[in-house]
Parts: sequence; structure tokens; C-alpha cells
Amino acid sequence: MQPGIQSLRPFIGAKNMRQSLQFYKALGWEPRLVAPNMHYVYMHDLFGFYLQDYYQEDWVNNTQIFLEINDVETYHDHLQSLNLSAQFETVQLKPIQHLAWGKEFFLTDPSTVLWHFGSFGG
Repeated sequence: MQPGIQSLRPFIGAKNMRQSLQFYKALGWEPRLVAPNMHYVYMHDLFGFYLQDYYQEDWVNNTQIFLEINDVETYHDHLQSLNLSAQFETVQLKPIQHLAWGKEFFLTDPSTVLWHFGSFGG
């Protein structure tokens, strides 16, 4: 039996909730408070995750999220134009990698959550 899946929403931690919310807003995500220590951060009412005001270093430092996108180059250029590392001390945007399965680049958030942005194929 198929469960009728409607969404997949990972939970990620924030070392500094205010700073993390500013970071995700700069990326174009919208936060919505859902509990005193948690926001649902979403885009286009379709994709989102729960950002918790909770930080456990070994957990957060090992959190990785892959977001499949259509145009890796254009989105990478957009993120570069935001100059996020000047606004957020720990944020790092890495160059695009061309791999056998497709292409991707990495972006760390203010808490060091590692985001993979990529596309499959040529």
C-alpha cells in the first residue's frame, strides 16, 4: 500500500535562530512560527523544513540536505551575488562540481548545515 505522501520535512538545528532565519530569508525562504522554538521554513508552499532553536554540535555538523534544482549555474550565480559570506561568518559557497551523475555545489548555513544544490544528468 502506498501511504499517499504529501511532503517530506526534515528537522534541522540552529545555533543562533535569529541569524539562521535571516540567512534563509536572504535565500528567499519564508519562515512561519509553529512552536515557541521552531519555524517551518518553506518556499512556494511546496518545499520546506523545520528549523529548531536547538543546537547539538555533532548532530548539526553532520546534517546534509540535497535540493534538486533545474539550473545549477544560474542559482549558483544568484547565491554568489548575495555575498552571503560577508553577512554570515560561517557561511561558505563552494564552486560547482561536474560529476558523472550530474552537477552540484555546496552551501553551509550559519550553523554549518551542509546544503547540496544539484541536478542529475548532463
